Formats: sequence, structure tokens, C-alpha cells
Amino acid sequence: MNFTNHLHVPVLSSEFENLLNVRPGGVYIDATFGRGGHSKIVLSKLSSTGRLLVFDRDVCAISCAKNLANNDSRVEIFHSEFSEIPSILSASRKKIDGIFFDLGVSSPQLENSSRGFSFKCDGPLDMRMNQEKGRTAEDWINSAPEKEIADVLWRFGEERFSRKIAKKIVYYRKDKAIKTTGVLADIIRSSIKGSYKIDPATRSFQAIRILINEELLELESILASVLCMLKKGGRLLVISFHSIEDRLVKHHFRDLSKVDTSLSGKGSPDYRLLTKKPIRATREEIQANRRSRSARLRGLECLV
Repeated sequence: MNFTNHLHVPVLSSEFENLLNVRPGGVYIDATFGRGGHSKIVLSKLSSTGRLLVFDRDVCAISCAKNLANNDSRVEIFHSEFSEIPSILSASRKKIDGIFFDLGVSSPQLENSSRGFSFKCDGPLDMRMNQEKGRTAEDWINSAPEKEIADVLWRFGEERFSRKIAKKIVYYRKDKAIKTTGVLADIIRSSIKGSYKIDPATRSFQAIRILINEELLELESILASVLCMLKKGGRLLVISFHSIEDRLVKHHFRDLSKVDTSLSGKGSPDYRLLTKKPIRATREEIQANRRSRSARLRGLECLV
């Protein structure tokens, strides 16, 4: 795979490599290709008989994957939500050596103002991972009831000023539709008094993005269904960037690693935790790549 220098730096790269423990002739799934940083690590370890199956719902990410694959016969690319992986690869039961997820928004998505993920540069309120379908953030923010907006900001962003922000949004849109990230960010900031370490709009933008892309529903669905694809010794790795996702992964992995004694009273677990606590970036990595400061890596191994 002919990767170029335009790739973003993958977070927790050495920790990811050690935990995945790539088998040279194995079959691996990159469920969230992004710009391919973690795929590059896997491909550097695969032999000519190994395979990498790449998934992403972002058209730009898929275009990047095709360009970077450069006719590499080890790579197969799918433009799809990762929740569709089990149905697309329905014949892959017990055939996969590793599956990995790098959740959240990639650096190129954040840096492209036309995508609407960031408020650092003014742009249209889109926020869709797949811009070919679904409602935009603009559609939702200008039509949702005040209570729904407050609930979303609290549930997905853990925003303690969610009610004040929702009230301000509804008041503003009575006279004029909210169409850009800059306008929405200013409304949010004006709802919160005091000074803060992070921009006051951060949590709300995160919450809206999660809602628009149904990110938690996607994650819950795939964690439950993808494990049957792993071989004995196969590994599932998840890198998350905020506490809501991490808690979901933590609880799911913990439950899977427990022994079910409901029938026989005895037994062995089908899965083993590879990380009792999430692996975090070192101080050196955080200094070199600020995106890594909130990254958490967890892993699970199939034992049957």
C-alpha cells in the first residue's frame, strides 16, 4: 500500500500495534478507515497472503483509501457504515484475526470547514459522515423542539447548560434560521457565563454530531454482532475519544469477559480482557499530537 505523507498521525500507534499482535497471513478489518493511519501499521506487518478489509461511510475517506491502496491485492474496500459489516461479510464467521475501530472524527474532517464538524472556521451546518444521505445538523437544529435539543446536548455531550443553550437556540431561530457553525457556536457561547479551559461550544457540537450520525447506535449494534467473526485468538480493538463511547465499550467488554454460570454453574469465559483499564497516550505523544490527549484504547480477545 503506497501511503503518502499526507496521512494524519494515528493515535496510540505503538500501543495499537502491540495489542493487535498482527499475524502476517491474517485477515483484518479496519472498520473506520479515516485516512488510513492504523491500516498502514497493519499492512506493514502483513505478508503477501494477508488481507485487510477497509470500511468507511465517508466518501472522502473511501476515495483516499482507493488512491492509497494503489492496486494492493491484499486490500478490499467497502463504502459502508460499520454496522453493516456482519451482513456484508456474512460468510466470514470465525475467519477474522482482528477488527479495529478508531471512533470519532478524523483530523481532515475537522479541518474541512465545509463538513461542519468544527467551529474553528465558519462553514455550513452539515456534520454528516456520509454526505450522500440523511438529515444535516442544520435540518435538526432548526426544527427540533426545545426539550429534544436540551436532552440531546445532555445525553450525548454531558453539557450541564443544555437547557439554557436549547432555549437560546429556539429563541434565535424564531427570527432567522441557524445555517453556519459560526452562528451556532456564538449562540452556545452566549448561553454560558464564565471562562473555561475548552471552548464552550465543544460539548454541544459533539452531541449534535453523535445524534446526526447515530454514532452510539452504530457502536452498540456492531459490538454485539461482530464478535462471531473472530477466530480463536482474534482481537477486537476500539479507540474512543470521549467518555460516553468509552463507557459503552468498557461495560460491553467487561460483560463479555465474565463467565455465564446461569446454566451449569461452571465454565470459562469466551473472551478475555486485554486491557483492564484503557490505554492512554503518553505525555510525549500528547505534546506531539494534541488529538491523542483524549484517546482511550481497549482490547478484547476471543478464546473459543
